[in-house]
Amino acid sequence: MSLPTRKSRALRLGLLIAPITLALTGCSEVSGLGFPEGVSSVNDISLSLWQGAWIAAGVVGVITLILILWPAVFHRAKESKGEFPKQFQYNIPVEVVYTVIPFIIIAVLFYFTAVKQEEIVAKSPTVAHEITVNAIQWSWQFGYPEAGEKAVVTGTPSKPPTLVVPVGERVRYTITASDVVHGFWIPAFMIQMQNLPGVTNKLEFTANKIGEYPGRCNILCGRNHAQMIFTLKVVSKADYQKYLDTLKASAA
Repeated sequence: MSLPTRKSRALRLGLLIAPITLALTGCSEVSGLGFPEGVSSVNDISLSLWQGAWIAAGVVGVITLILILWPAVFHRAKESKGEFPKQFQYNIPVEVVYTVIPFIIIAVLFYFTAVKQEEIVAKSPTVAHEITVNAIQWSWQFGYPEAGEKAVVTGTPSKPPTLVVPVGERVRYTITASDVVHGFWIPAFMIQMQNLPGVTNKLEFTANKIGEYPGRCNILCGRNHAQMIFTLKVVSKADYQKYLDTLKASAA
């Protein structure tokens, strides 16, 4: 049985690498890569960071795969002839490269993460609405100051509450906790902020698509943590006003 030629080995390696390279660079527009696009103002800000992280991971993966396959393919013939690869105790240039490159990648990702984070937590001089989000063991209390001090929706583990918000309008959320640390998390909106006892956090964002989205506590907070869920319901501006009117009437 004849050994594969250098040309045939290069062809095999190329056929293996080509699909991966095309998957990363073949489209003129990068997809969302599983990221929920256009759902909220937070998604609009962090989408490019998500895409960039995946592209960086893909490039690193392809380079790593090439470095793994190269010796496996091109040194096979030498081993078949009984030629043992030259051994090195260390290689300073290579060690510098594989130390510096990961550092650069992490530094770049850290920089853009910090920039996007500042945009996400930025506060506006004015907002259209305000809602309070208080976490309790083991459910949520959503207050609507526009409808009065008593306009509070309180859930239970067996009856999770619904957080109703208007579409296309910026809302400021005042986030607190009554007992232990909780986490106010809306997965589809790619946002989370901690509910801390004795600390008041503020969060602002705009919901861009009408619909219902699951929410939950993402910090282990006790026995019924898994039942600490809620539904975020995005409605039209008119329906949101009707909801406020209903809360105001029931609190009277």
